[in-house]
Amino acid sequence: MSTPADDLRDLYQDLILDHTRKPRNFHDLPEANHRAEGHNPLCGDRVSLMLDLRGDTIREAAFQGSGCAISVASASMLTEAVAGKSVEEVRRLLGAFLAQTTGSPLADEASEVELGKLAAFAGVREFPMRVKCATLAWRALESALAGEPTEVRTE
Repeated sequence: MSTPADDLRDLYQDLILDHTRKPRNFHDLPEANHRAEGHNPLCGDRVSLMLDLRGDTIREAAFQGSGCAISVASASMLTEAVAGKSVEEVRRLLGAFLAQTTGSPLADEASEVELGKLAAFAGVREFPMRVKCATLAWRALESALAGEPTEVRTE
């Protein structure tokens, strides 16, 4: 007999698999005015994150690259989560996501953030090697927002 926790874990697993098989916003974004590259040398994951930032709002986000299921699903869900949000909202979401996946304490500004579907990645903190896969695109997002041209590495 399955428990509610088992059912939730299965739902999250299905969500991650769906985003791995059919990644959303997986394309070039020529109008992007903020970009960042990420590389996880331990796993071989690579991500190019592109943002079309207009004023203080991320109009569109896209990514390209290759990697494991966790890395691809995380990048896919990131692009859905940030589109249409202000930079400040995205920074709070970024903080909340990183705190959830790494198990680090939440910053005050991230404490009120609802992660929604992104909660599917909460379990990766139990697998330290997978934390880097899940956070690669998010570290690239951090770099893109800061306008940093160097490649983000998770080693």
